[in-house]
Parts: sequence; C-alpha cells; structure tokens
Amino acid sequence: MSDTTQSPTTQSPTTQFPTTQFPTTLTPTTLIPVLAEHVHAVNAFDVDAIVATFAEDAFVNDARREFRGAAAIRRWVTEEIVGDKVTLEVTEVVDHYGDQIVRARYDGEYDKTNLRGDLIMTNYFTVCDGKITSQIVIRNEPAH
Repeated sequence: MSDTTQSPTTQSPTTQFPTTQFPTTLTPTTLIPVLAEHVHAVNAFDVDAIVATFAEDAFVNDARREFRGAAAIRRWVTEEIVGDKVTLEVTEVVDHYGDQIVRARYDGEYDKTNLRGDLIMTNYFTVCDGKITSQIVIRNEPAH
C-alpha cells in the first residue's frame, strides 16, 4: 500500500513519472525549508550555501560513489555540481515516512553523450534537525 494517491501519468520526452496528489497541503513541488534552500543554492551555483544545508557528518551517494563528511561533500559540490553548472527543476516531492523523495529535471554543462531527452533524477533525502544527513541520487526508470 502506498502512502500517496496516484493520479494520471505525466510525460516528458523519454520518461514517465506519476504525478502525486498529497493528502496534506503539500503540492508536487513543495519542499521542506532546508531542501528549498538546497535547491536554491544549487541553482545559484553557491558552494558555501549548498554545503551549509548538510550536517557536518552527512553523506551523499551519487552515481554509486559515496562522499562522507563536509570536506568530501564540498569537493563533490565544487567539482560536479557547481563546476558543471548543474541546475534543478523540481518536478515532484514525496514525504515518505519523514524521508523526502525529490524528483528533478537536471541540466548543466556536464557530458550529455547518450542522453535521450530530459535527465530526471530522483534524490532521496534524510533530514534531521534542519540539516540534510543523507542524499542518494539515482536515475530511476518507472516500474510498470
């Protein structure tokens, strides 16, 4: 049983994700404050502001690579997020038992070889005391 109600599917050029209707006042792109700050900082290419959204001992798993602690996260942000001028357009937000699942359309100056259509990535965030304690970034395909 899902903790959300599904509505008809929306389409991007290559990927389909259900549009989630929430039983609370959340909308598909409502972010909790620290994640709103995080997305804003990413889109502003602000390394310090991005890193400030993470707990000191947080970890990020991106493309099956783990970055643990503030120094490693700062290197990842500097080189791969700000360095590639990555931008995020949030398309869906799900609060799943306190974890935040954020789907976003990614763009930037990274290598787009072999990409067909939009790059939609799913970010699984755990937040504690107003800071991101973990972020897992995965390119998911919808299950049918």
